[in-house]
Amino acid sequence: MVELVTSKGRIVIQLKPEQAPKTVENFLRYVEDGFYDGLIFHRVIDGFMIQGGGFDVQMQQKPVRAPIENESKSGLANKAMSLSMARTADPHSATAQFFINLVDNPYLDAQGDQWGYAVFAEVVEGEEVVREIARVETGSLGFHENVPLESVIIQSAKRLKVN
Repeated sequence: MVELVTSKGRIVIQLKPEQAPKTVENFLRYVEDGFYDGLIFHRVIDGFMIQGGGFDVQMQQKPVRAPIENESKSGLANKAMSLSMARTADPHSATAQFFINLVDNPYLDAQGDQWGYAVFAEVVEGEEVVREIARVETGSLGFHENVPLESVIIQSAKRLKVN
């Protein structure tokens, strides 16, 4: 499990290493390196998802490690409160950015030979915090759209000890 302490409150996520081992390992490396501390949720679309893990409060992108293999064909679905890796049009381009689905988004799942967005965790505490982030006012900043007008900061991301 990983705890994200944000400027809006605490979110606890349960990782899914059995279904998405490479994605979980990648995410945990970023967590353990302190990579996410001080980054923001930079793209918020109420009724769809909230995305973070790439930009600081000045909207400067943080350098990342090499992309990972897409694990979207694991059987996990992009359902409400699941976490998936963000990527470009290249299916194997995910690095550090992730998003939390606000609703079921089945069209983001792998379909036949088409790659989807790899689900690797789910929110188990703090759904109300996720919904509060989803309701923030957004606007455009440079070529970025749906940027919160008031920064929603990931103050810390840490692995929780599970008994």
